[in-house]
Formats: sequence, C-alpha cells, structure tokens
Amino acid sequence: MSIIQEFKEFAVKGNVMDLAVGVIIGGAFGKIIDSFVKDIIMPIVSWILGGDVDYSNWFLVLGDNPNNVTSLANAQAEGLNVFAYGNFLTILINFLLLAWVVFLLVKMMNKLRRKQAEEAPAPEATPEDIELLREIRDELKKRPEA
Repeated sequence: MSIIQEFKEFAVKGNVMDLAVGVIIGGAFGKIIDSFVKDIIMPIVSWILGGDVDYSNWFLVLGDNPNNVTSLANAQAEGLNVFAYGNFLTILINFLLLAWVVFLLVKMMNKLRRKQAEEAPAPEATPEDIELLREIRDELKKRPEA
C-alpha cells in the first residue's frame, strides 16, 4: 500500500476529522479567552489596584540598568536581561480561564450523558413463557435421536 493511500485512509477516519474540528474551534476559543482577559479582566484588575496599568510592561531588570530604562520594549531593545513577569501574568490568567471553561464544558457534557443514559429505556425482560420454551428447545437438542 502506498504512503498516499495510507494517508488518505488515516485522514478520512472520523476521529481525525473530529480532532481537526476540535483544534480549529480550540484555536478560535483561545483567541476569545485572550480578548476576554486583555479587554475585560485586566482592566478590572487594574481599576481595583488603582490606576491605568499595562501589565505587559511589568518587568525587572536582572543586573545593571545603566540608562534607567522604564519600558520593557526599550529594555529588550538595549539587550538588557529582563524578567518580564507582566506578560507571563496575563498569559497565566488566560490559561486559568481557558482551563476553567473547558472544565465547565466537560462537566456539562458528562451531565448530559448521564441524563441521556437515565432516559434510555431499559431492555425489556423476556416473558416467562418464552424462557420456558427456550429451555425446552435446548433440552430437546441435547437428547439423542431415537
């Protein structure tokens, strides 16, 4: 079998397509969470902390800062060794929110599955007369023919 044929078989399997759709939706959902954190959460945190704060500009210069650089972009342009914890903080909040939303989605799906399993009709029991006829049939099959 050629590699192209194997790839076609692999690519058209249902699980691969489901995975592809999940990755695409996940990427779009990640952008929504990024915007939510950047445009809604961080301004509220900034307001609570009292001021117009740009968290992506929070940094510490590790070592000498000869020109007293106060901007992360300028510090990086000068080649200073910086610990840029503000951007990390924003990305960490993004991750925590995304993980929380995914957890809630999985929890909701599990609840729907349990509800669906409860609503599914139980298999009907076989009537006693049918069971008795089956037992008689099985016993007749065991007898030697006369």
